[in-house]
Amino acid sequence: MNYILFDDANTRSNLLPLTFTRPTADLRVGITTIREKWDSLLGAETSTLTEKYLEKKFPTIKKANNILINGSVIPSTELVSQIKKLKANQAISCEDTIVAYRMDAEGLEGSNDEAFEHMEEIEFTKDLIKVNYLWDLFLLNDELIRKDFLRLTAGRKSQKISKTNTIIGDETQIFIEKGAKIEGAILNATTGPIYVGKNAEIMEGARIRGPLAMNENAQVKMGAIVYGATTLGPYAKVGGEVQNVIFIGYSNKPHDGFLGNSVVGEWCNIGAGTNSSNLKNTYDEIKLWSYTWETFERTGQQFCGLFMGDHTKVAIQTTFNTGTIIGVGATVFGAGFQRNFIPSFTWGGKQHDLNKVIEIAERMYTRRNKEFGKIDADILKKVFQITHAYRK
Repeated sequence: MNYILFDDANTRSNLLPLTFTRPTADLRVGITTIREKWDSLLGAETSTLTEKYLEKKFPTIKKANNILINGSVIPSTELVSQIKKLKANQAISCEDTIVAYRMDAEGLEGSNDEAFEHMEEIEFTKDLIKVNYLWDLFLLNDELIRKDFLRLTAGRKSQKISKTNTIIGDETQIFIEKGAKIEGAILNATTGPIYVGKNAEIMEGARIRGPLAMNENAQVKMGAIVYGATTLGPYAKVGGEVQNVIFIGYSNKPHDGFLGNSVVGEWCNIGAGTNSSNLKNTYDEIKLWSYTWETFERTGQQFCGLFMGDHTKVAIQTTFNTGTIIGVGATVFGAGFQRNFIPSFTWGGKQHDLNKVIEIAERMYTRRNKEFGKIDADILKKVFQITHAYRK
């Protein structure tokens, strides 16, 4: 069976700016991305059905028998079992959500709406976990770190923990992959598990309170304060104080400053002394810019910090207010609190030079021994066009 993770158009819009540069399934929540969870539980490699300008980087693989799965849905063993039982022209739904459907290659070329008219719908009656809005990512992170921890460590043995560290709680709730280094840190696992990925490092003096997920080559700097539920994607570097933050990967916040209830995309850099508020002085509900409605919408959340699109750079001593959205490829600087919505490809509030953004991206990729190719550049050029109206 061929499995394809599709973008739910409404949900994808709600998850901008993070989904300007990736399918919904490639968002990280818990230890792994949504796609990596599906690949693991399905026992198969998935492909993607997404926006046309993303297709070269995230192609769709079509075969005679295809099951399409909503990329914003988090898999469970019960759901995977039901999906694998799907017959031709059957679909699984949960309330108003199309979760999955089975279709041949010819059917994939037509309209999904027309195809659904002839499908037999099967209701999924168990609890469905779905990412609908940006803030769902940090709200779900605690639960999904715990679930990923159990899945990734089942039947495996952790590397030994150095005696230079102070362990609080059950040591079996701390799992260290091969090549990881932890010396002179305080690791508190009473509030949740701590997962330290391959070749990751927690430096001396760091204070960690789980649940924490560190992916390959991630790094916690000396003296950092990291509260759960926090996830560091591959090669992410974190210092200062963070609480309930997801770094999707390859981004840096290596210096002092606070960040809470936030999600940071890939290839971002946050300068020293930068702080973001995650709670209003009035304790009011926080509003957040909506790309769907092009206005500020209620989140229903009292705690909500910063959402940062890929390739964004932030100057030292920058201050962000509660509920701030920053687009793709922005460079942020200036005195006082920044605007709550900073459009993509802006330089201190004015339009940025696209070629300059691409040059910077090429240099940053090189620092991680990666190549920034034409496909990556074309995606940024398309996002630049899509977001042009916001920079007027």
